[in-house]
Amino acid sequence: MSGMAKAEPGVGEEPLDAVDEQLIEQLADRARAEGLQLTGEGGLLARLTKTVIESALEGELDDHLGYARHDPAGRNGGDSRNGRRGKTVLTDVGPVEIGVPRDRDGSFEPQLVAKHQRRLPGVEDLVISLSAKGLTTGEICAHLSEVYSAQVSKQTISTITDRVLEGMAEWQSRPLDVVYPVLFIDCVNVKIRDGNVANRPIYVALAVTVDGTRDILGLWAGEHGDGEGAKYWLRVLTEIKNRGVADVCLVVCDGLKGLPAAIETVWPAAITQTCVVHLLRASFGYASRRDWSAIAHDLKPVYTAVSEQAALEAFMAFTETWQQRYPAIIRLWENAWAEFVPFLQFDKEIRTVICTTNAIESINARIRRAVNARGHFPNEQAATKCVYLALMSLDPTGTGRKRWSNRWKAALNAFEMTFDGRLSAARK
Repeated sequence: MSGMAKAEPGVGEEPLDAVDEQLIEQLADRARAEGLQLTGEGGLLARLTKTVIESALEGELDDHLGYARHDPAGRNGGDSRNGRRGKTVLTDVGPVEIGVPRDRDGSFEPQLVAKHQRRLPGVEDLVISLSAKGLTTGEICAHLSEVYSAQVSKQTISTITDRVLEGMAEWQSRPLDVVYPVLFIDCVNVKIRDGNVANRPIYVALAVTVDGTRDILGLWAGEHGDGEGAKYWLRVLTEIKNRGVADVCLVVCDGLKGLPAAIETVWPAAITQTCVVHLLRASFGYASRRDWSAIAHDLKPVYTAVSEQAALEAFMAFTETWQQRYPAIIRLWENAWAEFVPFLQFDKEIRTVICTTNAIESINARIRRAVNARGHFPNEQAATKCVYLALMSLDPTGTGRKRWSNRWKAALNAFEMTFDGRLSAARK
């Protein structure tokens, strides 16, 4: 036989599902008749939760002692039952008062509700979920009090969310793919109170896999000031390489000082590409709003040129028009030219997906919502924890992952042709 046959109900017996439905209907009818609330303290769900927990704990004690309550086998058998002790546990239907069974020699260690445990796992998952959505510890306390009539301290909330740190460390050191077609690097600024409150960058590395899915490789906190140099980026990229990334075809970033030199050292074959949209936004920052339309019109021939030579000619024309009024824009493009021109060697499919860091900007927007709700953080660890929780709450239904993959199909075909043979190493 390939497996155990499912037992059929005997003559005169009802299927288990039907019995369960009848029991639920009876409970609901009784609750309505008695005016009993469904949720809240003393509600129907709280009573059911109490019954289920206490029954499970009695079953655990039966297993521990080796005999059931009132079973003659337990007479004069040494350890035995020793009543119950009251305990209030916080569940996802609110606080529930339960009776925890005890044994005489104190060797019973309940598993469902362990000694000193005051919260069931569902509550901790709820707290972490609320924190990931940007609620402060005070707001989470207020939510639990309002919805579940549960009084939970801010310190307890912090203790619960601190448990994600172990998972974050494991996630940050997990093995990665051998090859990534594209790696986006960007940062989100957070306010950290270290003496004085100051902006600190937290860098996010987002890679696109050879299958077109996204893979967030990790988080790295930067320093306040003029930005990180080549030494910092060499450490970050070497960490990524040591986790298994032997090759990256293209790295898209936004003028991060020292990063191009570090990329050349760690992945010599990688092409460093500046974010074109960020370059345009920075250009508008030096210009009067009334000139934005004209500047955008004159810059378009530069970044849509068919070759580097054509782009250079278009840029010279732009320089003649705007040099006197906005010399800072000219200098901006001149300084970024070496990281801009690689963009021009690719066809339309690749240009479309790499001309901007919007792929990572959508993730950063989710992070900013969580960060801005907090105002500022006491230390770097608290800030990083908040960002990590926000990342872990992305795309809970998986629909975003499917859209992402479909969007990258045409580009990945172009990558296969442009970077001949390099992507195949990830499929071995």
